[in-house]
Amino acid sequence: MARTNFEQLLKAGCHFGHLKRKWNPAMAPYIFMERNGIHIIDLNKTVVKIDEAAEALKQICKSGRRVLFVSTKKQTKDIVAEKAQSVGMPYVIERWPGGMLTNFPTIRRAVKKMSNIDKLMEDGTYNNLSKREILQITRQRQKLERNLGSIADLNRLPSALFVVDVLKEQIAVKEANRLGIPVFAIVDTNSNPDNIDFIIPANDDATDSVSVILDACCAAIKEGLDEREVEKADEKAAEAQEDEVEVVEKPKRTRTRKTVEEKAEVKAEETPAEEPAKEETPNE
Repeated sequence: MARTNFEQLLKAGCHFGHLKRKWNPAMAPYIFMERNGIHIIDLNKTVVKIDEAAEALKQICKSGRRVLFVSTKKQTKDIVAEKAQSVGMPYVIERWPGGMLTNFPTIRRAVKKMSNIDKLMEDGTYNNLSKREILQITRQRQKLERNLGSIADLNRLPSALFVVDVLKEQIAVKEANRLGIPVFAIVDTNSNPDNIDFIIPANDDATDSVSVILDACCAAIKEGLDEREVEKADEKAAEAQEDEVEVVEKPKRTRTRKTVEEKAEVKAEETPAEEPAKEETPNE
């Protein structure tokens, strides 16, 4: 069953593309027609592409991997943050920090610096500093929280990137392509879909359009996470059952009483035969 339908996408305005003079020819296969100088996206293809992307996202999260959502556009970043938080995934909605993927250890050190500042506040060291030092550290903490707070629990590189507006987030896409990380993206008629692994042709400016697509994708992610939890519970139950089967009493060995004759025969076999006595010859 499709996760979205034509009417739902039409109502959300997913079919509106950009002006004809701003289009990218690589998006021609996903354009239905042109009306009043604006390209209209073929929503039948959008429905299929959403299902393909949602199924792939489900399998990624089912295997325990994570998806990083990226959108720094003013009109869509709040929606992306809300949807990503609902499924417990990291996201970037402020400025994309250059080298976040290709220079990931440096980003992790910046996140660690933020946690060190928190420790200073907890152990009382923060209170012994001067007002100027406290102000500087507080501003640094706020800046780190704004830019990296949403990826504080991202301990390793994400397994996939979900991007809204490929044109604006081209640096993130380039870094993902360089590392071989699959990219899922909402691609409008003015963008180049060549470097995108899972293309979702749709309007990337309207909040309703982005919201309806993210609803379908996040629902698939939640299904993958739920199935993973069920599989873990089944594995634990199977292991517990195997442990119970192994703890089985071993059959005791029964000792049979040998008869006197058998014992005598065994004893005769074990004792060597006596050599015949030598006859004594008289001395001459």
